[in-house]
Amino acid sequence: MSSNPVSRDSYERTSVCVSIVSHGHGTMVTRLIAGLLRFHEVGQIVLTLNVPEHLALPEDLRIQVVENNAKKGFGANHNAAFQRCRCAFFCVVNPDIELSANPFPELLEALKLKGVVMAAPLVVSPAGLIEDSIRYFPRPLAIWSKFLFGSKGCYPTEMGQENFFPEWCAGMFMLFRSEGFAKLSGFDEAYFLYYEDVDICVRIWKRGMGLVACPKVSVVHDARRDSRRSLRHLRWHIASMLRFFAKHWLRLPKVPLHLGAE
Repeated sequence: MSSNPVSRDSYERTSVCVSIVSHGHGTMVTRLIAGLLRFHEVGQIVLTLNVPEHLALPEDLRIQVVENNAKKGFGANHNAAFQRCRCAFFCVVNPDIELSANPFPELLEALKLKGVVMAAPLVVSPAGLIEDSIRYFPRPLAIWSKFLFGSKGCYPTEMGQENFFPEWCAGMFMLFRSEGFAKLSGFDEAYFLYYEDVDICVRIWKRGMGLVACPKVSVVHDARRDSRRSLRHLRWHIASMLRFFAKHWLRLPKVPLHLGAE
């Protein structure tokens, strides 16, 4: 036994609470949790079952399972999980994420930058292709360009490049300082399933805080583009987009190129 054990308070100040919401994802979730438990930075996992399912989870005191009586949206589920968070960092992770390596050391180092409250890794597909997760704010002209010409509105990013400050990062993997997430009052629950991630990034920059993209580390996302296959998801997507423009159009913040170090 170490002669200088880490106290409970110290552990909580330096560890990460991971929030995962499963919609019947089954073995994808159990595989993700098994991977997360290998990383010493992970001090807590809050797994929310948005629909009833039985999962064969490891026996580990870090895992808490929440079973919803009724389905909730993306923001409401993660906000509820944050109420259980006892760690200095809060990480929102999609259930269809796979971890080939530990992304937390690089992301936690990036969060040492003064004013930065959120860090995100590069996201790649199972085939190793870079996903469009690091993006410019959606604007009406950009939406039309995407619809007509397939323009993705994302930053040109390469694996291994230096960290930089984008306008927003997609919500499949977002690591927050817990105090920053609390100051933002979490996600806006008026959205349902779409645009919660871009909205919170807008509010980060508007509050004089910052976010950083870290292409030196990556996670794998088995993307499910439901808004392209389901009419219901498409309706949710359009409703969220309209809400976003009503809330932020012509009031989008300017993102600085540099932030200072602590």
